[in-house]
Amino acid sequence: MILTGSKIREEVLAGNIIIDPYTPRQLNPNSYNYRLGDRLTFREDGGAYVTTMLPEDGYILSPHRTYLGHTHETLGSERYAMSLIGRSSTGRLGLFLQVSADLGHTGSIHKWTLEIVAARPIIIYPGMVIGQISFWANLGEVSPYNSGYSAYSLPEISKLEKDR
Repeated sequence: MILTGSKIREEVLAGNIIIDPYTPRQLNPNSYNYRLGDRLTFREDGGAYVTTMLPEDGYILSPHRTYLGHTHETLGSERYAMSLIGRSSTGRLGLFLQVSADLGHTGSIHKWTLEIVAARPIIIYPGMVIGQISFWANLGEVSPYNSGYSAYSLPEISKLEKDR
């Protein structure tokens, strides 16, 4: 079952959901709007990965390239599973977010790496509201997840790429 906005607020106040920093106006009927962090990692045409700080006046994403950003907020829960997705307002501009990995396992609490792909040139800014997170009640025994990418709070490239 998905949590409502009022339940998300209640669980944040009770410490069962971590959203730090928490801004009440970013709360939606069934989700919370998260913001983009200040770094972006991508592969240059030559194949090397680079990480850049996003300038305050914006950064233009090139079409058809995968970028790895991160959430400004630390997000997660020991009690609930999460789903990180894009927003319709940015999607309608051609900005795809969390293209393949939108599930946040119960127990993961960190700044999340975001998969970002632009269909056309789009300017992004550090701190802009870029996506939303929803929280889901678990049915059955909960085994908190504490491995994989949950240890990272900055953009992290694929472990498949590292293992080559």
